[in-house]
Amino acid sequence: MPGQRLGYIRVSSFDQNPERQLEQVPLDRVFTDQASGKDVHRPQLAALLDFVRDGDTVVVHSMDRLARNLDDLRRLVKTLTGKGIQIEFVREQLTFTGEDSPMAHLLLSVMGAFAEFERALMRERQQEGIALAKKRGVYKGRQPALQPDQVAELRQKAQAGAKKARLAREYGISRETVYQYLQKDS
Repeated sequence: MPGQRLGYIRVSSFDQNPERQLEQVPLDRVFTDQASGKDVHRPQLAALLDFVRDGDTVVVHSMDRLARNLDDLRRLVKTLTGKGIQIEFVREQLTFTGEDSPMAHLLLSVMGAFAEFERALMRERQQEGIALAKKRGVYKGRQPALQPDQVAELRQKAQAGAKKARLAREYGISRETVYQYLQKDS
């Protein structure tokens, strides 16, 4: 009996459409993370790694959707194929089985390096664009999550003993942002 075909999808933000990555690819189950590629905490990737079994195939849209960098990509592919699991990258049209030739390992390294390089170039162009916009005076940066009156209210509730997680949910911000507002001087 052949194993299951399991999809892994990662989108960077909540407004991206995860369905487009593996649409029309027959899968038994899909694991979807909404997290930045640089984020090490990807719960659905961890769930996939716990769930997948010998004989299964993991299907991913592209290498950059699975891994944060070349080292991470090689580690994940080696971990999966070492357990008898195939990994298939749709965009690159590559499949790794663990019984791969030296050429397959070279392709993995080269394609992974190109994906990492492409990401680095994109970040560099983004930083250059921000620097130019700042020079022209049109870049204002990210807008604060809360208005000054909301910050004062948040601080009062925190001083009264409200839990930080509850405050984060109430104001629609992360706990880290709550702590940042509480640490800033008014």
